[in-house]
Amino acid sequence: MAAERDIDDLPRGGANYTALTPLWFLERAALAHPARASVVHGPVRYTWADTYRRCRRLASALARRSVGHGSTVAVIAPNIPAVYEAHFGVPMAGAVVNCVNIRLNAPTVAFLLEHSSAEVVMVDQEFFSLAEDSLRIIAEQKKGAFKQPLLIVIGDQTCDPVSLKSALSKGAIEYEEFLETGDPEFAWKPPQDEWKSIALGYTSGTTSNPKGVVLHHRGAYLMSLSGALVWGMNEGAVYLWTLPMFHCNGWCYTWTLAALCGTSICLRQVTAKAIFSAIANQGVTHFCGAPVVLNTIVNAPPADAILPLPRVVNVMTAGAAPPPSVLASMSKLGFRITHTYGLSETYGPSTVCAWKPEWDELPDDERARLHARQGIRYVGLEGLDVVDPKTMAPVPADGSTLGEIVMRGNGVMKGYLKNPRANAEAFENGWFHSGDLGVKHTDGYIEVKDRAKDIIISGGENISSLEVEKAVYQHPAVLEASVVARADEQWGESPCAFVTPKDGADSSDEAALAGDIMRFCRERLPGYWVPKSVVFGPLPKTATGKIKKHELRAKAKELGPVRKSRM
Repeated sequence: MAAERDIDDLPRGGANYTALTPLWFLERAALAHPARASVVHGPVRYTWADTYRRCRRLASALARRSVGHGSTVAVIAPNIPAVYEAHFGVPMAGAVVNCVNIRLNAPTVAFLLEHSSAEVVMVDQEFFSLAEDSLRIIAEQKKGAFKQPLLIVIGDQTCDPVSLKSALSKGAIEYEEFLETGDPEFAWKPPQDEWKSIALGYTSGTTSNPKGVVLHHRGAYLMSLSGALVWGMNEGAVYLWTLPMFHCNGWCYTWTLAALCGTSICLRQVTAKAIFSAIANQGVTHFCGAPVVLNTIVNAPPADAILPLPRVVNVMTAGAAPPPSVLASMSKLGFRITHTYGLSETYGPSTVCAWKPEWDELPDDERARLHARQGIRYVGLEGLDVVDPKTMAPVPADGSTLGEIVMRGNGVMKGYLKNPRANAEAFENGWFHSGDLGVKHTDGYIEVKDRAKDIIISGGENISSLEVEKAVYQHPAVLEASVVARADEQWGESPCAFVTPKDGADSSDEAALAGDIMRFCRERLPGYWVPKSVVFGPLPKTATGKIKKHELRAKAKELGPVRKSRM
């Protein structure tokens, strides 16, 4: 291909070109607002000047131990200041930060640490035993070839000191002491190439080993700014960390908050009471959360809910398709909801249901239906479409033709670490394949209908589990619901609803309540979409609030086939 012509032959140089990286945001925040609160956690309060010094200390301390380019630093911790600092300090040393899901078991964490070749493990005091068990598994597998990574334990004043003392007695270095070995004036260097990796995160791995998603500095820079733009996030925002920072690097808001010189309010444990308290007492203006977090807020006991809200609080939700009823209930409480969608492979959210002023005049039900769609691409994502997975032809914008949602652009990962086969599949035909099925509406907005593996095929007809869930959620006794396929002797498969009833709902007669839910759905859905079985109990969830459908599918399999269909 011939080179594109330009009007000049001016060269690129150090004065007019530099690699994009979000690390510069921190240096600017410390310059612009050195005394403004950057991170608050219980009695601990840091300013932007403090955070910049601490991150430089971390980078320096790592560099002095030869941890830098080509190194991975694993962080196993809830939302505490050290995790925020790792998002800057680790890449300032040239290394890659890998925030690990704290709800994983030791064998899975062992796989992650081994697969990523982690040279350093930073671990919160309450999760030290998890790190210890994981490293023991690796040592047993590798026998004499195992090299123990540098183990750093993070103390937390809000926790019982016993676990910290135990970790220190076993040879771990305390985080604050480790920082003291670093230079607060460390002359860190940005990456020469913006394609260089900044972060590594692992997918859930529900059916096989997790895949390591590698993200680059350019994407982190663009998507962190895009997240502020699509949300209308203001300079000096006060952000509550309900979303785990280990989930897609906190949807890039770790870096966004430095760009906006905002304030992070850390939350170790997410409860409705803690959220309302932070809004009332700490000036919270923004937070993110999966629909399960929103559902917790909507159904909070009156004693935990501090209402009315002292200000409009902006909430971004993603991670699973939210039921329209939950979105409507949040809006009635005074929260301003922004609905987004994305994956680990796209730096977290990469599409947004951009609100249109004319929707304000619509009836509540219609507004909620439109709001539940996944929308259009982020500013920082160049390509988004719904296509026929076989031909790659775009599906018609008719709101009904199913296709696969695909993306491409700077907001897509570099690829999966050490997994060429998965990369070939994910990037086939020049697009990233999400594995999500959706439709494109007449206004160009996309809507997720299901994961390809979650579609229920009953009598040869496709049933969207998400559409069935929306109907079940509207039942007044339902707190949470998830629908999966169950074997059916007559139809092959039929919908099986797993339901958690609301507190106060009469669930003493489960058969009667199940029958009422089925009748309720029959008034709202095609007959063959109505759940043929309803199972009550708590729903298994991931650390980010996603319902573990693979576990529910296993439970449905244990139930055996539906012997006699109602159809």
